[in-house]
Amino acid sequence: MAIQQELSMDLPVIDLDLFLSKPRGSEEVINECKKAADALTTYGALVLHDSRVSEQDNSTFLDLLEDYFAQPTEILKKDERPELSYQAGVTLENTEKPKCAVDEPCLRIIEKLDPAERPLDISAHSPDPKCRFFWKMSEKPPYDTQFPVLNAPNVVPQDEGLRERWTPIMEQWGKSMRTAVADLAVMTAIGLGLPAEIFRDAGKYGPHLLAPTASDLVKYGKEDTILAGFHSDLNFLTIHGRSRYPGLHIWARNTGKRIPVRIPAGNYLLVQAGKQLEHITGGLIKAGYHEVVVNEKTVSVIEARKAQFPDRPLIRISSTFFWHLSSDYDLAPIPELAARAQIIREEQARLGKEEEQSVYEPVKVGQQVQNELKHIALMA
Repeated sequence: MAIQQELSMDLPVIDLDLFLSKPRGSEEVINECKKAADALTTYGALVLHDSRVSEQDNSTFLDLLEDYFAQPTEILKKDERPELSYQAGVTLENTEKPKCAVDEPCLRIIEKLDPAERPLDISAHSPDPKCRFFWKMSEKPPYDTQFPVLNAPNVVPQDEGLRERWTPIMEQWGKSMRTAVADLAVMTAIGLGLPAEIFRDAGKYGPHLLAPTASDLVKYGKEDTILAGFHSDLNFLTIHGRSRYPGLHIWARNTGKRIPVRIPAGNYLLVQAGKQLEHITGGLIKAGYHEVVVNEKTVSVIEARKAQFPDRPLIRISSTFFWHLSSDYDLAPIPELAARAQIIREEQARLGKEEEQSVYEPVKVGQQVQNELKHIALMA
């Protein structure tokens, strides 16, 4: 498929309800699946509508995480697991580094952007001033994994008031997001002309993570503060519920435009392509670059929430879920997709929009994850 030269600044909306309610082989379903695959190819992202997802569940989840991250640092540190490469429990602020601050291919992508469309400068940006909590939402494999650190047990906060609420709320919201993104993986496979279950089967025992990110807007609420520096995700697909605070920007493939993400109210989720999807498609679908910053709209919402909810913690929670392929899965480009990716690269070169040429060597998914974790300073 040729990349459009002029793209809408609004992401395509994919209807999961249609996919689930109609026969798989129907023209409507096939077209919606192609629309999903095309959206990921063109934008690296899409908006997903799924009426099974409850806005109230998202709100309850955000309340819980605001309460959790409002705790003193010495309490939060008890939930840290650096020996597990922070793949369970909490990661405190100024720990994770944006890979793009030192990654040459990534820096070249930024250089090619018009100065007005570039992300906030991360060249002198040390670790992100964000916290994160990783909560596993995975099925234990019926075999001994080669990557036990990536499949470690969950950490439950020690505070009594939180412990009682924690697991039911995390599981409820996590299951909603996992179900939605796994169904989208099926739609994407169909849209690419592959066997329907190829991606979902490959991710059956993936170390999926409900991964809320927290930014203290009392400390880091000034306009043009970087909360999460320009980067792409290392997993297969990332899915988000709505945050209470704007500030997420994405870059659609080859547009050169910074797009402020708007997720409609109601049963809508944002989905972004990750590195594992890029790898298995041979670059046909590229992992989407994005940043989280404090912009003018973030500041406006901060002031509004101060007035409306003076007793609530002023913390930006990103309602995020990382869907992975299984750690022991052999990750390699699917030849027919890699061939289509090459055609796109040649088309782009003719248009003067030559892409970075990546090499997708065969690798175990767990090794790919560990390689990426080292780049962002979460694994020694």
